[in-house]
Amino acid sequence: MLPDPDVGRALIDQRTVEAARAGDRQALDELVVRSLPLVYNIVGRALNGHGDTDDVVQETMIRVIGNLGGLRDPARYRPWLVAIAVRQVRDRVHRRRHNGEELAVEPAGPDFAELTILRLQLEGERREVAESVRWLDDADRQVFSLWCLELAGELTRPELASALGLTRQHVAVRVQRMKSRLETARGIVRALEGGCRELAEITGSWDGHPDSLWRKRLARHVRSCPTCGTQRATLPAERLLAGLALVPLPVGFALGTLVKAPAAAAPAGLMAQATAMLAKPMAAVTLAGGVAVAGGSAYVFEELANPPPPPAALPLGPTLPAPESAEPRAALTPPAPSPRRISLYGSVVDTVDRAPDPRRRPGPLPRRRETGMTLSTGDKADLKHRGENVTFRGRGYLLVRWQVMNGGQVVMPTWTALTGKLFHVASGGGRRLDDRQPGTSRTWMGLRTGTARLPPGAQQMWQNEYYHLSGSVTLNQNESSETDYNIFTKPVTHTEIVADIGTPPDGAGIIRYGLVRDTGGDSTPVPQYLTRTRNPAQVPQQSRVR
Repeated sequence: MLPDPDVGRALIDQRTVEAARAGDRQALDELVVRSLPLVYNIVGRALNGHGDTDDVVQETMIRVIGNLGGLRDPARYRPWLVAIAVRQVRDRVHRRRHNGEELAVEPAGPDFAELTILRLQLEGERREVAESVRWLDDADRQVFSLWCLELAGELTRPELASALGLTRQHVAVRVQRMKSRLETARGIVRALEGGCRELAEITGSWDGHPDSLWRKRLARHVRSCPTCGTQRATLPAERLLAGLALVPLPVGFALGTLVKAPAAAAPAGLMAQATAMLAKPMAAVTLAGGVAVAGGSAYVFEELANPPPPPAALPLGPTLPAPESAEPRAALTPPAPSPRRISLYGSVVDTVDRAPDPRRRPGPLPRRRETGMTLSTGDKADLKHRGENVTFRGRGYLLVRWQVMNGGQVVMPTWTALTGKLFHVASGGGRRLDDRQPGTSRTWMGLRTGTARLPPGAQQMWQNEYYHLSGSVTLNQNESSETDYNIFTKPVTHTEIVADIGTPPDGAGIIRYGLVRDTGGDSTPVPQYLTRTRNPAQVPQQSRVR
């Protein structure tokens, strides 16, 4: 008979916890290293990558280390750890709701659904499931985060029930309800990727951020629409998620801000600064920031920025209640999300704008956040043929450099499958593409023959166009047989844009200063030919993005 892997894991946890509490530095390091990915995935999925994620992970680990001496049964370390993480998530959500803060704001970078897709390289229906999680409410995302760990083999159903403080029967009901809403969300994701005209009209006033009101409205359409309602999933979510690996921690993620000791006194090891503390009676230790005194040694604990007050029900000491016997606290159940105001953003130039004076310096370019950008093609993309495309994901600036090879009617490239926001922040490259070449009647927008013609109302293009993305979007090359053009694109920095648009003009007027389009807010222009659907063909220009 094969040994039960769950029993073996519990035995390993028990021995490691006991060794850490006895002062074994290596055991404490091992415990933290094993715990971090689990906590990061629980918190990240439950908060969908909200900016509070790292803080909640750190708060969880502070409480785990601080209360390790009070764990009554070291063999139940894993459900105890998960229960603390879940409680920290609930407390953070509850505090924000109580203070009137909006939790479902745009993450500082890619949300956790996008990180899951990128880091685990999900495709097809697995990707669809990850995208659908954005449509779940806070309480359902918390259940989903633990259910995923169960499917991945990281938690058993009894451990899941213990972590939530519920009976196994109650957990089964909660999981079933969450799965039903997840399937509804999968139908919405599939419908938004289709070409239903009625759905496009319904979403005309949508700002692109999933919420419960739009989930109900779109689900109602999907159920009644003969086009959207026929698009069914072929595999259930549990089969797609079974055995899926944990999302790895971000590169460079560490608990360096959790514990900080003087260099001369800091022992080796990730969290070994706390080892001496754990070997002493917990009552003798102060963990509320400042100094923790254990025996004759002092260890400096660095406080978190804007630390929340510790909940009264979760003291930092040996009296931590065992979560496996705890009942769910009604006060920590997040209320239903309040209706959010639907807002549009951006505007475009719907007529060909006149060229500015080449000697006029551009205004200052506002600085937007840059947290990293990934491309589906690697470091850059060269789109030289019709049908080629590149997908950008992340938050930062990107360059689109034009090369028009001959005259004729230009079929414009399109931006599709937008999630989040995309702004047209600056134009540069030293010239507009309708500038005249010296000594000829030809423009730069017809390098070999003739003059290229833009569609009516299309904004004139510069050699270099700069954009800021927060989310994901796909750029499609749509050249026709009449007009050949190439597009070269890559991520750039704010500094590089400022250097480009600040190039001074020369005497012939061919080299010109660039143009700043960024207003610093949502009134900044958006690219023309931009849509949230995935169809790259002839996207109409829009004066607002919804």
